[in-house]
Amino acid sequence: MSIGAKIGPRLVLRQSQSLVMTPQLRQAIKLLHYSNQELAGFVQEELDRNPLLEQDERPEVPLLDRPATDQRPEVVGGESDSLSHATSDHLPAPEQAPLDGDFSNAYDAGGVADGGLSPSMSYAGTGRGGSHSFDSDPHGIDDLAESPASLREHLAQQLRLGFADPADRLIGAHLIALLDGAGRITAEPAAIATALGTTLARVEVVRARMMRFDPPGMFARDLKECLAAQLLELNRLDPAMALLLDNLELLARRELKRLMALCRVDAEDMMEMVAEIRRLDPKPGATYESGPIQPLVPDVLLRRAPDGSWHLDLNQETLPRLLVNHVFHARVSASAKREDRVFLSEQLQNANWLVKSLRQRAQTILKVTAEIVRQQDGFLRHGVTHLRPLTLRDVADAVEMHESTVSRVTANKSMATPRGVFELKFFFTTAIGGTSGETFSAEAIRYRIRALIGAEQPNDILSDDAIVAALRKEGVDIARRTVAKYRETLQIPSSMQRKKEKTAA
Repeated sequence: MSIGAKIGPRLVLRQSQSLVMTPQLRQAIKLLHYSNQELAGFVQEELDRNPLLEQDERPEVPLLDRPATDQRPEVVGGESDSLSHATSDHLPAPEQAPLDGDFSNAYDAGGVADGGLSPSMSYAGTGRGGSHSFDSDPHGIDDLAESPASLREHLAQQLRLGFADPADRLIGAHLIALLDGAGRITAEPAAIATALGTTLARVEVVRARMMRFDPPGMFARDLKECLAAQLLELNRLDPAMALLLDNLELLARRELKRLMALCRVDAEDMMEMVAEIRRLDPKPGATYESGPIQPLVPDVLLRRAPDGSWHLDLNQETLPRLLVNHVFHARVSASAKREDRVFLSEQLQNANWLVKSLRQRAQTILKVTAEIVRQQDGFLRHGVTHLRPLTLRDVADAVEMHESTVSRVTANKSMATPRGVFELKFFFTTAIGGTSGETFSAEAIRYRIRALIGAEQPNDILSDDAIVAALRKEGVDIARRTVAKYRETLQIPSSMQRKKEKTAA
């Protein structure tokens, strides 16, 4: 009798664990990745969608007036300093609640959400309706900024004033429509003439006149034409400058001696010509279209207390605060139909979960940034030369979180420090080994390379090998190719090019 394995369907009971990505968990992960400004947009969508959510419009307590929660002092970098989270006085202490953040899900009966008046509103006048008083508003209509005209509107206005012939205006309008972001014309003039049913000469005449529009250098087909139009407007397009424009590739390679021979000028004149070229705008269209630089709004605020400790807080000016209207839910659900009660119950659950997710997000961000501050205390006190090597795993192990969670927390967020506003990713740098076993931050090494090159003399230009030798004297074990890579990321030319520049100067 032969004994073999039985083949056939059978029922087996097994027990296993798996992570189920519920919609609420996906929402919490997504909120953790958002910056404060992105979070404000998401919360506004939820306010429009959920009738039980209200925005907390109570006046915010200034950061400097908030009492800080005392925590156990920790020794950081050889100094006894405490790191505490600044919180509002209406929040529970960390030992009373596991979540942190300046939010409250308790509904204020009789407040703004319940039809009451905001404390910041003042009504004056008599009668049934009353009237809102704007007498206390110091701003008038004259304080409103006028929206600036776009580049194409600015050029179209000059086109109407500069050309009387309707055919020339039509050609000019077509050229304006063909402009790219830098203010160049990428289409061939012959193709433009064919498309408009006119001659190439007429298109070139119109384009030449429009190249002197404000800003000058627009409608050029290459860099040479763009710079020539700007020099012509400044009355500086002499024969020597024209020869320099014909040999821009030599200028890019910093072959100044060869350019001096071609342009028949001495070293002083050549340096003046190069300086004048550098003052020109190679992309006038991009410069005109760029609006005012928007400041980087920090998500986390770090301030130093008089006793030397660091205090962390989320930027409450950009952080939305929510309330859950339990009174409205109880009032409406008591007399609502069954399907309406189901809808309100779902909305109440979503509102409570969103408030809880926001608090958990605040707690996680503060916990991670607090560890970053502890690790980079030397940089915050003494500068970039004391920046320590730091990885996501180092912070994750210290705060007992997953590395992916730390990555989401540090993404798209910045922190205001006494040394400026930095993205949280700035504090994470790779480690470079030292000759004695210690490690150095890659950012600190880049800073040192820039300092060494900035201090070099015209007759003593440091090569990459010389920089390697100087760094090894300081205890940094670094390869030549690493120095070359860091130098290129700092946009510093090679030693040969720097020698040509300083010799000519």
